[in-house]
Amino acid sequence: MTYYVYMLASKKNGTLYLGVTNDIVRRGYEHRIKAVDGFTTRYGVDKLVWFEIYDDALTAITREKELKKWRRAWKIRLIEENNREWVDLYPGIAS
Repeated sequence: MTYYVYMLASKKNGTLYLGVTNDIVRRGYEHRIKAVDGFTTRYGVDKLVWFEIYDDALTAITREKELKKWRRAWKIRLIEENNREWVDLYPGIAS
């Protein structure tokens, strides 16, 4: 099974959210339609700006926990290494 560690943003340099899932299309859709009342709904965080793919849940969860300890500036640098303009990646993976 495939697992994803992902980051969402409200806008470029906006509020960030870090998560892990085994279905990034479904989870991205849930964030977009605000299916769950929580952090991403409250702060309008729904643009997929970065993700990594893993083959097992333990590795993905470990990576998510590691990234959650990172400073904000490090997370921004990670996003901008592959997505300088903070383009929403969701439409590209959902089609």
